[in-house]
Amino acid sequence: QVQLVESGGGLVQPGGSLRLSCAATRLTFSNYGMTWYRQTPGKERDLVAGISRSGQNTHYADSVQGRFTISRDNARNTVTLQMNSLKPEDTGVYYCSGTDFFTGNNYWGQGTQVTVSS
Repeated sequence: QVQLVESGGGLVQPGGSLRLSCAATRLTFSNYGMTWYRQTPGKERDLVAGISRSGQNTHYADSVQGRFTISRDNARNTVTLQMNSLKPEDTGVYYCSGTDFFTGNNYWGQGTQVTVSS
């Protein structure tokens, strides 16, 4: 079955950086648009950043525009979220999600915790 596994979360001070990775297995990765979401306790998951199948098109939540960068490597089946100038409000569990362009099938990873605190 399809697996998405996130890594790279942790504790960082405000202004710091983290790099999240999502490794995908058992799928044709280039068929999937990929998205990062963030969830905080008591709230719904919010879209943080998305990237098209080819990597040519990206989009970001207003709150992270200019600070976060999403990228993908279709040869390695990975999608990455580079997070710079982190703020306490960036704290949450970050989830990687993939949607098959042709079938609409959608998959989620288990999430990785990011905590921004001094």
